[in-house]
Amino acid sequence: MSQRINRLQEEIKKEVSHIIQHRVKDPRLGFVSVTGVELSRDYAYCKIYISVLGDESAQEQTMAGLVKATGFIRSELAKKIRFRSVPQLTFHYDSSLEYGSRINAILKELNRDGGNGGE
Repeated sequence: MSQRINRLQEEIKKEVSHIIQHRVKDPRLGFVSVTGVELSRDYAYCKIYISVLGDESAQEQTMAGLVKATGFIRSELAKKIRFRSVPQLTFHYDSSLEYGSRINAILKELNRDGGNGGE
């Protein structure tokens, strides 16, 4: 992947995160973190990966809020980053943090059980 795409992805990640936290006034958006950005080679499409603190209902509400705010986020992004044409934004739930947290809990449980010398 080119250096320019990597740099743009990082810039988009930073700006979209700021826009979501400070500019979008949707009450459905709880604690949202932008975990990654994937920009297509032609800069036409941009996948934004997010993680949400909360249960499945909070995740669904947040995704609905983000879908509704996509146009606003895109226009705000256009003001911050110069594009020939602003990419189409799509939001995707990133379950890797949840997955990592679950694995961490399992490892702690195994350590606790194994540390007793119980056999």
